[in-house]
Amino acid sequence: MIPTTKPEMVIHYDDPVCCGQFSDDGNFFYACVKASSSPRTASALRLLTHSQDFRVRLYDTSSPYNWKHYKTAIYPFGQWTMTDADLSPDNKWLAFSSLQPHVGIAATDPNDTGDPYTLDLSDGATAGRNDYILRGLTIFSIRFSGDGRHLVAGTGNNSIVVYDIERRKSLHHIRGHSDDVNAVCFADKMSPHILYSGSDDCTIKVWDTRSMGDGREAGAFVGHTEGLTYIDSKGDGRYILSNSKDQSMKLWDLRMAMSTSQFQESDATAPTRNRAYEYDYRWQDYEDYQWFQHPHDNSLVTFRGHKVQRTLIRCHFSPPNSTNSHYVYSGSYDGFVYVWNLDATLAAKIDVKSATRDVTGRPRSDRRHRMHYRNANGWESMVRDVGWHPNAPMLVGKWSAPRGFWRERREPS
Repeated sequence: MIPTTKPEMVIHYDDPVCCGQFSDDGNFFYACVKASSSPRTASALRLLTHSQDFRVRLYDTSSPYNWKHYKTAIYPFGQWTMTDADLSPDNKWLAFSSLQPHVGIAATDPNDTGDPYTLDLSDGATAGRNDYILRGLTIFSIRFSGDGRHLVAGTGNNSIVVYDIERRKSLHHIRGHSDDVNAVCFADKMSPHILYSGSDDCTIKVWDTRSMGDGREAGAFVGHTEGLTYIDSKGDGRYILSNSKDQSMKLWDLRMAMSTSQFQESDATAPTRNRAYEYDYRWQDYEDYQWFQHPHDNSLVTFRGHKVQRTLIRCHFSPPNSTNSHYVYSGSYDGFVYVWNLDATLAAKIDVKSATRDVTGRPRSDRRHRMHYRNANGWESMVRDVGWHPNAPMLVGKWSAPRGFWRERREPS
């Protein structure tokens, strides 16, 4: 069920697409565009009205090879970029975030014409030691709980926020890391209790919402030697996947997590705190000499070959319905999508950059393009996120410069 055709451009935007995924049933797809933009389509999709607001666009994909735009949610509160989005378990609501404390919530029903509403995740500030957590709160990652009642967010204030949607109230603001929390996810789609957080402090921590009030994690994973960019749960309460700026992806088993006491006694973060070099993934290349085996690595499998640079590149398990989650995959700075078997052997390497072309009209010397990977035609491609259709053999990716979607499907045999 791995797609085998050459990628084709589906939609082009004048600005970067941050993220996008299919609904669990595959009937619609959402896309978050970083700034003002109008899409240009490679098929019969209609040109939408230009706007200065960030926008979340929803497409009817009930016919997987004939997409139709049906709704746009305007997000006027965004700052600099949209950072993440997530669908509620019943697929009725879409949450989306930016580099500020307000999360937008929009209905996915095409007949619901109401404006999105916002939730302020910095509410409940109290005088004293927690004030520094709430000032200037920026959200990097947002997820619904399995029962749809709560949101969990990872922030630029080194904190994890758990928010009760119905009560419009934050339940926890936990400073659980020593650096930005770039990614959060729940372990099980059916449970609101066990969640994970991935940080620039190179660790993944396990939390139980029933006992996280004291700020102590329930467990920890170590093994990455640079910051985490993304984590994804298989949804079975056991396995998770992570991407890191050390140019690796890792598979983890909850049963192998360090306990809090083991994590503290081993001083497991010392190897990354005391490294002898400085690396900034936003503009530097990662050299071979910078990689080293973490002495306390408790991961199951390590996947390498892709490039996790310039942006928080995402990784995922393949869908359970069509592939039984037998693959893992990631976008990459070099313009490819990498698909691995679970034993870390490469199953496919998809050349997305070959599908890009000059549709922007911008000069090649545009400063915004200089840090991006250039293909043979001089145009840049950087795959940040990839959605795998839950039932059809189709991958859809989001990239920068040109910005939009490509798709690849399996040829019928």
